Amino acid sequence: MKHNAIFHLLVATTTLMSTVGISAAQTIYVPEGSADTVSLVDFKSGSVVKRFEGTEAVHGLAVAPGKQLLIAGSIAEMSDDMVQMSKPAGMSAEDHAAHHPSSNQKSTSGTTESKSLLTLIKSDTGEILRKIEVPGPVHHVAVTPDERFAVATHMLGTGISIVDLSNFQVEGFIPTGDNPNYLAFGEGSDVVYVSNAGNGTVSEVDLQRGIVRRNLLAGSSPEHMIADLSSGLLYVADANEGQVLELSLETGNIQRTYYVGGEIHGLGLTPDREHLLVTVTDEDRLSSIDLETSEVSSKSLSPAPYHLTMIQGTGSALVSSRAESAVWAVDVNDLSVSKQIAIEGEGHQMVSLP
Repeated sequence: MKHNAIFHLLVATTTLMSTVGISAAQTIYVPEGSADTVSLVDFKSGSVVKRFEGTEAVHGLAVAPGKQLLIAGSIAEMSDDMVQMSKPAGMSAEDHAAHHPSSNQKSTSGTTESKSLLTLIKSDTGEILRKIEVPGPVHHVAVTPDERFAVATHMLGTGISIVDLSNFQVEGFIPTGDNPNYLAFGEGSDVVYVSNAGNGTVSEVDLQRGIVRRNLLAGSSPEHMIADLSSGLLYVADANEGQVLELSLETGNIQRTYYVGGEIHGLGLTPDREHLLVTVTDEDRLSSIDLETSEVSSKSLSPAPYHLTMIQGTGSALVSSRAESAVWAVDVNDLSVSKQIAIEGEGHQMVSLP
């Protein structure tokens, strides 16, 4: 019986691996901005395995591994004609219309002034399953830990869209604040934190009730965030001030401020949770904050290091360039570059399979 169980476990593992195509810990998806594509990168070989087409100006990207689903958000504003032309091949006009209200209908945010698209893609084949109209350009996207909902921030608006991943319908719109930027989940799947770059706050949103529970003060321009739930902390990039704020999720207060300088953008927490990596885009450097001593060490990384994502199980992070069509693999300990990977367009919110 034991040998039988082992055999079935090996078969199941092999099937899962073949579905994705490569080891899960080495699979990265890179939204390629102006190229209107998403690339699937094999981290080990440093090569693009596949390229998924049909995503307009994709900036925000999230993955629901259990559903084998990518959610790609467009940063471009869409006209009514562009939205109607976005119907995936094979979808009926009636089904498409059900997900895209006509111009005389109000969106979930109560306005008809701006709209854009979320594209739902099969993560293994790149097949486009649905394009969903949302109220305005999408900056960043996240999937709830239980994979029930996708959440999108709208940089030109004042809130977030919630999409039900069971039926691909927009569930609602929750106002948070001016220029909502980034997302980080709290305990469970019902709480998400939203940085509002336009008014210097982070909103704690209750997704089940569709309300903002409280707003936390977070400098002048809070953007990217990382939550360390084991420590009850939220790290927030106060981008224009060149600093990272450490907020207590219990009290909502700023506990410490780490000054890095320059125009900071991407954040990444090392696996040991002892260092925070920060891209400093305008100064062509990657910095590491020692969270115990507050010391900052840096290495040159040029040109214009931009988005950053940790690659689990590798001791590495992937950093994109805002100025070139390239991403770098960087050692999280000494910040050395191990490889450079050519992409198309610009790498934005990259995601790694867990």
